[in-house]
Order: sequence, then C-alpha cells, then structure tokens
Amino acid sequence: MSFLELKSRILGPEHVAHAHDYHQLILATCGATELAMGGCAERVTGNRGCLIPCTSHHEFVGDGRNRTLVLDIPLSSLASVRDSSGIERLFDKPRFFSVPTGLNELAGSLMRQLEQCPALHSEIAALLLRALYLHLKAEPHGGVDGLSLTHQTGERLDMQRLDIWIDRHLADDIRVEQLAALCALSTGHFHHCFRHLTGYTPQAYVQLRRLEHARSLVCHSTLSLGHIASLIGFRDQGSFSRAYRRQFEVSPSGDRRID
Repeated sequence: MSFLELKSRILGPEHVAHAHDYHQLILATCGATELAMGGCAERVTGNRGCLIPCTSHHEFVGDGRNRTLVLDIPLSSLASVRDSSGIERLFDKPRFFSVPTGLNELAGSLMRQLEQCPALHSEIAALLLRALYLHLKAEPHGGVDGLSLTHQTGERLDMQRLDIWIDRHLADDIRVEQLAALCALSTGHFHHCFRHLTGYTPQAYVQLRRLEHARSLVCHSTLSLGHIASLIGFRDQGSFSRAYRRQFEVSPSGDRRID
C-alpha cells in the first residue's frame, strides 16, 4: 500500500483486535462503534472520530448500523500530502477527537462521492485529511501539536476494563463506588474524570451500555422482551420498554419487527 486508501464500511458486531503498519482515521456519519486503544475506550459516532497511529493495537465492535469512513494512510504516502509534517503529528499518539457539524457534513458528502466515483478515492481521501488537519489545528487544546485533553484524562481511567466489568454485571445493581474502586479513585474524583472523558455520568453510561446490549439481543435473538429486560438489570418489561424507546426512539417490539 503506497497511497491513501479511503473506504466506506459498515462495521459489524464481531469483535476485532489488531494492529497495522499504517496510520488510520475513522469517522462515522451515522451509527456507532465501540473502539479501545491506548488504554482508552470511546464510541466512534457522528460527533466523535479517532486517529490510530501505525502499529497501535486497537479493538472495536460496531453496532452493524453505522456508516463509517476508514482512511488508511501508509507512511510512504505522507510525502505527497500537503502539510505532511503537521499531519504526521496528528498520529503521534492514539486519540479521539470531536467532530463538528461542518466536518460531519463534509464526511457525509465525501462518502456519497466515494460511492459514486470509487476511482477518485485517493483524491477524496486527501481532501478529507486536509479538512481534518485544518480543524484540529484550530482546536484550542492542541489537537495537532499537543496531547488532547481526552487522552490525558483517559490515562487515569481504564475504560476497557470498566466496559468489560460493566458488561459482566449488567443484570446487577452497579454502583459508582464499585466503578471508582476499579480505578483506585475516590467516588467524587472518579465521577468528575469519567464525565469529562465520556460526556456521560457513570450512571447514564451504564444505562447506555445496558440498552445497547439489549438492542443487540432484541435484533439478533429470539429471547422474550421480559427475559432481555431481566438480563440487563431492569425490574420489569414496562420500565425497560420506556427506557428503550427514550434511547432509540422506537419500542423494543417495533425494533424487532423493523429488523
């Protein structure tokens, strides 16, 4: 591989863990993918992207409903890219970054162009990479020349370990004190760091993981809705259905019919 390679993909629910010898940019125009790298885990969505340096081990699981742009950037191709030295600094460490509305709309437009004219993928990729570079260069927290605030906070929270523990205890009453203890932090300090890193309170994040797991079961299993509710920690099917509708704007039974 010696040129920029841009692909439009749907990342499925299979767990993937690997590393590769090229940099990678991942942007989603819709849906979500859980991705862990460098001791930090986040959801890649329409307003959250990630930069993966070459040889960095990472793991991901998609929701099967996403539309994702994956840009592979071989080191040998950087010399031909404008502002290549600055772009190289984007990949000095694994990082997640905020995607503003304008960049998300550009990604969506470029995805459509890529699907219509796949032969132009390298030119479209260069335009996308340039737009990202200009966006991060303007960020006040040093998206190009310094370590992002998200990464600094992520070093204090092992999100991958937290996610694994939460997923193993979805049927239980999960308390913030338990999560804080896993990170050897006081409850108050953990709450502050967690919200700063993820944008969610710990309780809201646990609820989200419960419901995302439930959606997978609703769409890909024949378990009754009452059984699913009990598996993810809801006391009754009614409260589960109400929470599900608030999160996904469709009832569990409606989601099962759509799928």
